Amino acid sequence: MAALRIILVLHLMIMISFMMVMGITEDENEIIKTRMEDFSGYKFPLLEDDHDSSSFTVDSLNLQKQIDELSTFSDSPLPSVTRILYSDNDVRARRFIKNLMGLSGLSIREDDVGNIFGRWEGSEPDLPAVSTGSHIDAIPYSGKYDGVVGVLGAIEAINVLKRSGFKPKRSLDVIMFTSEEPTRYGISCLGSRLLAGSVSLATALKQTVDNQNISFLDAAKAAGYAKNEDFSDVFLNDRSYSAFVELHIEQGPILENEGISIGIVTAIAAPASIKIDFGGNGGHAGATLMPQRNDAGLAAAELALAVEKHVLESGSVDTVGTVGILELHPGAINSIPSKSHLEIDTRDIDENRRNKAIEKIHESAVSISKRRGVELLEFKIVNQDPPALSDESVIQAMESATQVLNLSYKKMISRAYHDSLFMARKAPMGMIFIPCYKGYSHKPEEYASPEDIANGVKVLALTLAKLSINS
Repeated sequence: MAALRIILVLHLMIMISFMMVMGITEDENEIIKTRMEDFSGYKFPLLEDDHDSSSFTVDSLNLQKQIDELSTFSDSPLPSVTRILYSDNDVRARRFIKNLMGLSGLSIREDDVGNIFGRWEGSEPDLPAVSTGSHIDAIPYSGKYDGVVGVLGAIEAINVLKRSGFKPKRSLDVIMFTSEEPTRYGISCLGSRLLAGSVSLATALKQTVDNQNISFLDAAKAAGYAKNEDFSDVFLNDRSYSAFVELHIEQGPILENEGISIGIVTAIAAPASIKIDFGGNGGHAGATLMPQRNDAGLAAAELALAVEKHVLESGSVDTVGTVGILELHPGAINSIPSKSHLEIDTRDIDENRRNKAIEKIHESAVSISKRRGVELLEFKIVNQDPPALSDESVIQAMESATQVLNLSYKKMISRAYHDSLFMARKAPMGMIFIPCYKGYSHKPEEYASPEDIANGVKVLALTLAKLSINS
């Protein structure tokens, strides 16, 4: 019973602290106090008038400065950002993150692929910790907010809690995940996949090379990692974390269009990636008559249209398909393509529905090759990940935080995948979305306002605090 009273008091301390974060007026204070009393069933005293609330605010100016400074570690000119796994700028950016973690008083460790962990130790450090974080790698010529808000924002959320006087029961971890983007080695969410225990990936990385024939091992070692080549050492055990929460820009226009401050993610659509190769006869573009052609390029074009047809036939707007890569060989205007290569991305929050679309795409690839007299050289499913559902306890914590902070919110799904997709295999998971300008992402115009970022940081901080004091 005594423990229950302590937990209740901690809940109330957190709520009071975050009321002060918002700079609440007396009238607003009474409304929110009533809401918290209804939620908690506990009557607590009003805030003292002389209490200094400035220590509980998000330092938006400094946070934006950090975002801007991190964007300078780039292989492309501003305003674009290009930060590829284990590049010189990636290593510099990692050093920047570790420095910020250190300044926030977090203890830092790194694993053999470069996942970075900053821990604020709780009063009961043997309990599974609560974790948050995201990534900082960036595809070529992208923006400076994707992933970054979830790393720098998480560090600032810790700072907000520390300034508020909060003391965690469970330890709080900020994680910077290695290589969420598949840019260099074609493997999305590389760091979080390994943390989730992917044996096949741990094995494959020993033979993986990039398009410059640089092995993953060589690149990792050059960046200061892979001291132990047994990447199974990266795997988390099942008691590492009691929860994981990721703050992220929406990467879509819904929140901005509807004027909503916060998105509470209930599910993450799972991607499947497919590589397909057709082989034809080729020939001279003028001398080979149309009836005599076996055009690998047209086979690829027809299959690309078939992808669109099959995802639309699913009957759900949540089923999507994209032909992101289509390459022709030899690539000359006066030569009939003798080879074609496609890479296809299909996604859905319903795994069976997505897999049915993949089956239809395969059936079309076979029928097209027969009808056009070309050879289907390869139909390879590179990955076929299951979707992830947010845990109800984490959803409730996020929802309570937005209500206490008097922010508008809606429940929604994430059609983009994130490291949360794989962390859900190791801990109850949730995601917090904030609006971004016109839904832009993966382009230089990507933008989230300081106010929206601050709202996300506050919701994250209160959610982490609630989860930290849970039994």
